Amino acid sequence: MTIIVPPGMDPDLVRAATLQPDLDYVDPPAVRASLKRAFKLSRALRPKQAGPQDLTVGERLIPAREGAPDIPVRVYDPVGRAASSPALVFFHGGAFVAGDLETEDARCAEIARRTGVLVVSVDYRLAPEHPFPHGFHDCYDALVWTAEHAGELGVDPRRIAVGGSSAGGALAAAVSLAARDLGGPEIMLQMLLYPVIDDALDTVSMREFGTTPGWNQPNSVHMWNHYLGADDREPVSPYAAPARAEDLTGLPPAYVLTAEFDPLRDEGIQYAVRLLAADVAVELHQFPGTFHGFDAAAPEAVATRRSLDEQCAVLLRAASRTPAAPAGVPV
Repeated sequence: MTIIVPPGMDPDLVRAATLQPDLDYVDPPAVRASLKRAFKLSRALRPKQAGPQDLTVGERLIPAREGAPDIPVRVYDPVGRAASSPALVFFHGGAFVAGDLETEDARCAEIARRTGVLVVSVDYRLAPEHPFPHGFHDCYDALVWTAEHAGELGVDPRRIAVGGSSAGGALAAAVSLAARDLGGPEIMLQMLLYPVIDDALDTVSMREFGTTPGWNQPNSVHMWNHYLGADDREPVSPYAAPARAEDLTGLPPAYVLTAEFDPLRDEGIQYAVRLLAADVAVELHQFPGTFHGFDAAAPEAVATRRSLDEQCAVLLRAASRTPAAPAGVPV
């Protein structure tokens, strides 16, 4: 399949769009190998990030539920971070079948540097070897661990956000649903970046964008087949496809970012509108002229800088609006 850059693409992003690899997600091992090479090259070429604070970055294994392997996480801790700071638990993209702690390393580091927020990046299990609900369980367990270890981590258990890009956005939305349903940790913000939301694949953007850079409709089909199974899979849990949730009331405030030339565009917008209708505070930003994953593909583009500025600002605003833990609550 040939990737086609649509007319109307932001001129600042055209070169990055033309360099996007033409990946066929029917073969997850091949995709993982290709992405690993691409991220290694990208990291080598990326200019060293400067920020108001340096970071300590460490990896650790955290316990999962009984019968599951420990979960690798990478913790980004700004030097000089304020005591009882907010935290962000972040889930990488990769269509549920690819990605690791390197996938969103640059974003997580920049957010931590610029906001002074502790960031916990989660290396959840991948399909098809580990289909739903395994990756979702890892993400929820990482949120619970962060809240339960708030004192050890030096964070405020009432000011924990979740976020994710693409499939990670689906996981962030799903974790938010589960925390509400199960009486889990308080979540101050769900940050959903060009999120996967709906397995129905019936939006206008999904039907229209079959050859777009960054992501396309055929790969969406492969993604859901790997994650949920190719055979009859009804009913589908809202913790797999958040659009399946009938009731969105009582969910945490949301920031939803969508890209114009992305098959996932409309499902992200529709979810944001449904959240608004359920009386959830929502900030929705549709970035014109962009493609799926534009901010990772073109780190120096104006649209990328705007989007990262906004993500940092939204996170800090949510933290300022969320009451700190009262005296007596262990942090």
